[in-house]
Amino acid sequence: MTEQNPFEMAQKQLDECAAILMLDKDVHELLRHPMRELHVSIPVRMDDGSTRVFQGFRVQYNNALGPTKGGIRFHPAETIDTVRALAAWMTWKCSLLGLPLGGGKGGVICNPKALSETELERLSRAYINQVWQFIGPDKDVPAPDVYTTPQVMAWMMDEYSKLAGRNTFGCITGKPVCIGGSCGREDATARGGMYTIREAAQELGLNLKNATVAIQGYGNAGCNAAFLCKELFGATVVAVSDSKGGAYDKNGLNLESVCGYKAATRSVVDSPHTEVITNEELLELEVDILIAAALENVITERNAGNIKAKLLAELANGPTTPEADKILYENGVHVIPDFLCNAGGVTVSYFEMVQNISMYCWGIEEVYERLDKKMTAAYRSVLDASRGYGINMRQAAYVVAVDRVVEAMRLRGWV
Repeated sequence: MTEQNPFEMAQKQLDECAAILMLDKDVHELLRHPMRELHVSIPVRMDDGSTRVFQGFRVQYNNALGPTKGGIRFHPAETIDTVRALAAWMTWKCSLLGLPLGGGKGGVICNPKALSETELERLSRAYINQVWQFIGPDKDVPAPDVYTTPQVMAWMMDEYSKLAGRNTFGCITGKPVCIGGSCGREDATARGGMYTIREAAQELGLNLKNATVAIQGYGNAGCNAAFLCKELFGATVVAVSDSKGGAYDKNGLNLESVCGYKAATRSVVDSPHTEVITNEELLELEVDILIAAALENVITERNAGNIKAKLLAELANGPTTPEADKILYENGVHVIPDFLCNAGGVTVSYFEMVQNISMYCWGIEEVYERLDKKMTAAYRSVLDASRGYGINMRQAAYVVAVDRVVEAMRLRGWV
């Protein structure tokens, strides 16, 4: 079975929503495609004196609600369809959270692990050199994503500022705090997901203090989620995994030990006092909460029937296919869909934009309090729509988000 095209998956999810909302055909068709996309060739001088040409993208999906917003990925398997799908999901994510932003996304086909720091800096700056006229605080604001970091964002912000001829901190988010970043951005995606898990647990009558958790994907979001599950809820994390495999302990992992082992070896596999399991086995463990924090298409019609968790929280983008959604819903698995569950990152990025505009820095407690309110309100709106329409949580999230975008398009006279 071939892996599903992520943009086709995003379109299929939108099609289901369009049917529920009974959207006009022309409105539906407009929402199925990006309003603008940019393909660029990026020449970069390498340390050995040679020049390599990298391929990059920037997709601005829909800006009816405001300037587009979305991360930049550096990944060897990046594709334009992945970027299109992520830009679409970012559109619905910003709408769902009530942010005055549209959806965008960017990417460069590269292997950052094979680049030196100086090569990575030159690539980061060269990407901005190619797209800077299409982005900016009132146009399109990039942010970090897979294999991009606050340091990469700092280089990109600096390059944009040089080209614009003025300091423009608000052109990029996810920056280090000392140059316009926001407190709380590092764990914002995971923390926002925790707030939705808390709300879902109340709905399910699940005691989080006694809950067991498995986390597929142990990058920034997954690692932060593991520690926050323990810190905020007292839950027991029994399994984590990365691209090479997983580590399992039915009595609960020593998270500090696993984290240290991964830092030393770049994988959690063979962490001391743990059993080795595969990513596939982790997904099917008998746990209360399964957190999908890796990449797309990991829960499909092939394994959805084997998911035993009561609650699936999607910190990754697009981990569950539409076919799997139906199976999970029929089996009573409560899903917190990706563009709700992982919206903490873009929400705190929006907070960063607001702070840059006002030239005032919020304290971390204020950031967390505002994030909690946004995530809780969004979860409740999705739950209400799910109950009101008798549909699953992903369909409900689409209904809420798409309806807001359509209203903005109509008020602006687009349709």
